[in-house]
Amino acid sequence: MKRNAIVGAVAAVLLLGAGYAAYRVGMDQGMKMGSPAPAAGGKDDGRKVLYWHDPMVPAQKFDKPGKSPFMDMQLVPVYADAGEGEGKVAISARVQQNLGIRTAEVTKGDLASTVEVVGSVAYNERELAVVQARANGFLERLYVRAPLDRVAKGAPLADLLVPDWVAAQEEFLAVGRMSEAGLGDLRDGARQRMRLSGMSEEQIRLVETTGRVHPRMTIVAPVSGVVSELSAREGMTVMAGAPLFRINGVGTVWVNAEIPESLAATVKPGSPVQARAAASPGTVFRAQVGAILPEVNATTRTLKARIEIANPRGDLVPGMFVTVDLTPQSRAQIAQVPSEAVIQTGKRSVVILAENAEGGTQRFTPIDVEIGAERNGMTEIRKGLSPGMKVVVSGQFLIDSEASLKATGTRLSDAPKSTTHHGTATVEKVDAETVTLSHGPIPSMQWGPMTMEFRKPEGGLAKEIQAGSTVAFDFSQDANGDFVLMSIERSAAASTGKPGAAK
Repeated sequence: MKRNAIVGAVAAVLLLGAGYAAYRVGMDQGMKMGSPAPAAGGKDDGRKVLYWHDPMVPAQKFDKPGKSPFMDMQLVPVYADAGEGEGKVAISARVQQNLGIRTAEVTKGDLASTVEVVGSVAYNERELAVVQARANGFLERLYVRAPLDRVAKGAPLADLLVPDWVAAQEEFLAVGRMSEAGLGDLRDGARQRMRLSGMSEEQIRLVETTGRVHPRMTIVAPVSGVVSELSAREGMTVMAGAPLFRINGVGTVWVNAEIPESLAATVKPGSPVQARAAASPGTVFRAQVGAILPEVNATTRTLKARIEIANPRGDLVPGMFVTVDLTPQSRAQIAQVPSEAVIQTGKRSVVILAENAEGGTQRFTPIDVEIGAERNGMTEIRKGLSPGMKVVVSGQFLIDSEASLKATGTRLSDAPKSTTHHGTATVEKVDAETVTLSHGPIPSMQWGPMTMEFRKPEGGLAKEIQAGSTVAFDFSQDANGDFVLMSIERSAAASTGKPGAAK
């Protein structure tokens, strides 16, 4: 039993030593990305050292190198050309290649491109004609008997018997047969009564030339098109002003294209358009955007672009779907970057700016930008970047992780700064305000096993927690960079006498 205890103790010491060595190697490799090891005299190849600090407690600054008072490691220098920890991370070319970091230049160009949307064909409401009865009468004959029948301009639609016209025409003819002089005023008055009864000038001339009564009138189509609405039936009595027919012209049609909200600012009246219909393969209808209707569809979040297209052969029929190719009006000479370079957190957009530094390294800085339109894999940058700058398009999340370890003010994520971490440890020493713990790995902090000092929790320690006790503890880092115990209690692993794994 004694031999097993000795072997277990030796194994624990070796495990702690290996973990600490791995931690030191990781810290050295990580810090090489931003801060090389210091040289004697506070300078390294002419680089000025601003101060030294412990990477685990970055808020505490020291004016000379030495061993950290917080844990068993050397202080690390912060150089004047390293951005004083303001989110700038320096990475050598070899490490960049290993991490797969790629950069691209901010260019100046034109984002205009063809956008394909769907549209539907509708009647051109400007070519709509409504045919009404000009007087009270009886509909004797109907030439158009069904809706959607095609009619030509001047074609007969219906014959209407108007009894009221008989008296007006008889009066006009009677005055005309009188031979006395001075009857011109009576003739003009009779002609005016025929006009007021609803007769056209052509019908009045017909009565005057033939010298007989014409009580019937033939209603003709004022335009060529399709009878979209038919309200007349043979034998019915009609009143003056009653609508009998609605005729829609088909020489031109409207195409209502659904435009996404993101293109509302770039698609303007006059933009060129090409439309294609499945019913007419190989035919391209060319036109221009006539108007952008001021209404957004609440379901599809789109606006309607009204396009008037010539339809001389009647290939486009109302209700038909067409594919519309739009060319938005472009804004020349705008800054743009590959869309993959932009990280959107939900509240803001961020890119990683790459700048050349000394010694073949590059310095990377998170930059807030204002983005605009996005097309063909490129995103418009309205504010934050200028043409010629370089941004990271691959590996930017790794750079963000390194910047987060340096406690920068500019973060690429909106995660809360105060996080509770968990672990198990052996109590080494208890002081008035602090307690020293030899803890195991802390995965949430990417720490290996080490011995470090924590500030006691507000309620203090329980009496049973003394040097040598095995405890489970929770801790966090305050605004000053100090590690504070949130809670600490004896662990069920107390009988083993060595720290366990983190929760």
